[in-house]
Amino acid sequence: MLDFDAASAGLASQPFSRLLGARLTAFGDGAATLELDIRDELKQQNGFLHGGVLAYAADNALTFAAGTVLGPPLLTAGFTIDYLRPAVGVTLRADAVVVQAGRSRATCRCEVYTVDGDGGSTLCAAAQGNARVKLTAP
Repeated sequence: MLDFDAASAGLASQPFSRLLGARLTAFGDGAATLELDIRDELKQQNGFLHGGVLAYAADNALTFAAGTVLGPPLLTAGFTIDYLRPAVGVTLRADAVVVQAGRSRATCRCEVYTVDGDGGSTLCAAAQGNARVKLTAP
């Protein structure tokens, strides 16, 4: 199984995660938390964080949570997300937990929050998804 440092190195090896400035802040025991700073270039035309950024955070947090029980390498098998309110704040935080795991697949839930300058958090999206062990090519 991965430890926090190895999982953080895995995240840092993803070019898109580096572009967004994502960081892993918790990893282990069936849970993972991913954060990124909310910047103007990540917003849509109404000044809210773009839904694609929320989906990215949920997707990666779900898969990292699954990695705490399945180990690497993993792929997202699918997920759904519900946007609950516009995302505004200083930081985006995605908290994911494993709800069921087998030998090669795990189902996880994720809550995505924005954090304001005073540390207050607001739930802005909820997701559920599956990750599976990466199959090797024949």
